[in-house]
Amino acid sequence: MSLRLPALALAAALGALALPAAAQDRPTYNGYLCCNLRTDGSWISDSNYAESGKRVIPVGTPAQVTGYGRYRVNVLIDGKKQDIGNDYSRDLDLGTFAKRYVVTEDPAARIASFPPKIREAIKAARVTKGMTREQVAMAVGYPISSENPTLDAPVWRMWLGSFSEFQVLFDAKGQVRAVETDPQTRNLVVME
Repeated sequence: MSLRLPALALAAALGALALPAAAQDRPTYNGYLCCNLRTDGSWISDSNYAESGKRVIPVGTPAQVTGYGRYRVNVLIDGKKQDIGNDYSRDLDLGTFAKRYVVTEDPAARIASFPPKIREAIKAARVTKGMTREQVAMAVGYPISSENPTLDAPVWRMWLGSFSEFQVLFDAKGQVRAVETDPQTRNLVVME
């Protein structure tokens, strides 16, 4: 019996040592929203649907990652608790997912360096020809990884709502050459 107790103590100690490694994979930190994200007041989905009652939280808004839950990153934005839900990008671990949506460098300087039409489109949460992938993400969020496994793909398949799909087509230089969608969605997501 005396051998069991040290073995249990050793197992407990090793378990305690494992916790900091997990915490390093999923750090808490201060940063900024990567993109315009839509919230219902407490939940931001990686689908970024523009459903009724949702408001846009602008790219560059300060955000603090405070923890992690089941398929969610807990954040504070303007002093209010929000969760960024990993609803459709579950192939990304939560640490990587968090770093995608809450970046450590304020995007304001990058945005200020863009041409006026691109800045205007980002501010309006719309896509326009000539945008880079980075600029599209800032404007309308990242495409969900379950439908878009790589960000360097020539087409990003995205949704404004459950039945409002739009596809962003990139040219060989990685700039938007077209957006394909129905006329109603086009009016809501494209800036000509």
